[in-house]
Amino acid sequence: MNGSLFEPRLRDGDYIPRFFAYYYKQWHDYTMPYHDHHSTEIMYMISGLCRVDVQTGGKMEESITLRKGEFIMLDAGVSHRLVVEGDQPCRMLNVEFGFTEGVGIGPSIRQMAAEEQEVTALMSRPFPYLVLSDPEEVYYALKSLVLELDQRKEHPGAMVELLFMQLLVRIARLREEVGRSDTQQMDVYIKRCIEFLHLNYDRDILVKDMAAAVNLHPGYLHRIFKKHTGQTLTAYLTMLRMDKARMLLQQTDIPIHEIADYVGVGSRQYFHMLFKKHTGKTPVEYRSAVERHVWNYAEDEEG
Repeated sequence: MNGSLFEPRLRDGDYIPRFFAYYYKQWHDYTMPYHDHHSTEIMYMISGLCRVDVQTGGKMEESITLRKGEFIMLDAGVSHRLVVEGDQPCRMLNVEFGFTEGVGIGPSIRQMAAEEQEVTALMSRPFPYLVLSDPEEVYYALKSLVLELDQRKEHPGAMVELLFMQLLVRIARLREEVGRSDTQQMDVYIKRCIEFLHLNYDRDILVKDMAAAVNLHPGYLHRIFKKHTGQTLTAYLTMLRMDKARMLLQQTDIPIHEIADYVGVGSRQYFHMLFKKHTGKTPVEYRSAVERHVWNYAEDEEG
């Protein structure tokens, strides 16, 4: 079978790792041609700076800059190339591996996945490549694995299998930790954005204004806001404005023609259209239909 970690057979049968290449290499001012492997590849950045270009869908190209302590794991069959520019060299540790059917001394991939839910999650969510910043736990496992492979070239043995399983668990756990951290950070951005909208709905605000308020790129904020709330930024702002308009129509005597300004909709005609779409009634119909709850400030003070 090929070397993809996402091959379904890995979770059904008993497979152990098989290593095709493992080496340290220092690169200087070099551009590698595009190529792919039948194996999964890990490129770990020990020092310096480099770029990895990856072709994902068709000829779509994505560029990833790797710095010290970062690594990329490329799925089998993914076309990529390494680019090192300038005088500063980069030093990497590369490992290419696949899988072969058989029962080793240690646990199989299937058995490890059954014990470690993070490994199951990693194998169940395919990706063309994965980039992570390592707190050195992955590097120590990777370095130990390569040292053992160098010393036991002909008969890798149980230690190689155990070190590979440790490496797999380290990567899987790190990915889950990063995912949780990213989600928590996104939650902070969404909360700040919503607070900004509630404080500024009466103004003429654009997506770029919302993004500037939370220090994010407008396109990125738009994507994470939609993912977390199920609404676009403009849809949420419109909903907020219409909810405020309903409250003002029900609880105040503010003239209807002025309420558009109170909720930040510059055109009164556009406000009427939005309000009817949101509530099913025109502002006049809504004010006539609801029970009025207008505050009597004089009575409030006397009480």
